Amino acid sequence: MAVPKFDRFKKYFSKKNQIQEIVREPTSGGIIFRRDKEGGVEILLFQDVRDRWSIPKGHIEEGETAEETMVREIEEETALSNIEVFGWLGKVSFRFRRVDRLVLMTTQIYLVRALGDTDAFKKEEWMKDMKWFKFNDALEAIEYDDIGKLMLLAMKRIRQEKL
Repeated sequence: MAVPKFDRFKKYFSKKNQIQEIVREPTSGGIIFRRDKEGGVEILLFQDVRDRWSIPKGHIEEGETAEETMVREIEEETALSNIEVFGWLGKVSFRFRRVDRLVLMTTQIYLVRALGDTDAFKKEEWMKDMKWFKFNDALEAIEYDDIGKLMLLAMKRIRQEKL
């Protein structure tokens, strides 16, 4: 039996929860990779204040494309400006509650290679940590399964295209 379109959100509108509105937040980010000295793939992740490891991402500003946002966010959150974009990998969508709002977030994810001095990254103040992980360790550390799936797709592309 099909669930009516909005029934899945019903729990958010009970008197107990008092959701006042639904907000859509489009965001964009990048899976940043580099090659180590042995040719292995490493992924740059940051750790937030709740100890979750993730990729640099942020809100799409008015007038920006998703790709422009991703480039801006990478520079803001990592201080890496020498990057090469290899294209769009996919999108992830999730929802969460922010006080009296139900937030529906969609994040466009791109594949990006860090160039130049890739150890010259600098985390933002609100981040607990930022570091390069060997690919398999990054896959284990990443908090969000959907981003993990796109990391696997990224690795497939890196291998196929010999990036």
